Amino acid sequence: MDFRITGLSPDSFRTLFGLSDEALASRGVKRYLVDSKPGFPDRIEMKDAELGQSMLLLNHVCQPASTPYRASHAIFIREGAVHTYDAVNQVPEVMRIRLLSLRAYSEDGMMLDADVAEGQAIEPLISRMLANPQVSYIHVHNAKRGCYSGRIDRA
Repeated sequence: MDFRITGLSPDSFRTLFGLSDEALASRGVKRYLVDSKPGFPDRIEMKDAELGQSMLLLNHVCQPASTPYRASHAIFIREGAVHTYDAVNQVPEVMRIRLLSLRAYSEDGMMLDADVAEGQAIEPLISRMLANPQVSYIHVHNAKRGCYSGRIDRA
């Protein structure tokens, strides 16, 4: 079954780009300069940031559904990122190199299935979850830190 992985739109974050550290802190956001790769996975372009790039660590509501599964967690975004990752049947390297938690949701935001897999082996898990007609979408999280990584839909 064909699937589509998307990153976050930069539109929600543009107002943060270029703010001082003090202004960011007042919004609960912290700026980091990348000092290791991998280690700073951008949720917009879906790639690990390069050494020296500026990253913002912030809390993001990844599951806004009005259900018990409503969720938010810390994510990194690259300051100045403009191109949302959007690809069919391609798993980005930022996911391939990590242990992932996949969580399948119904249209109304109730969790129907969940599993953990190494990133290089998630296609069978995606196929299994999307084979259930009640599954509307899948959220991917980094299993170790729990950070939201991306969204999977049927293509």
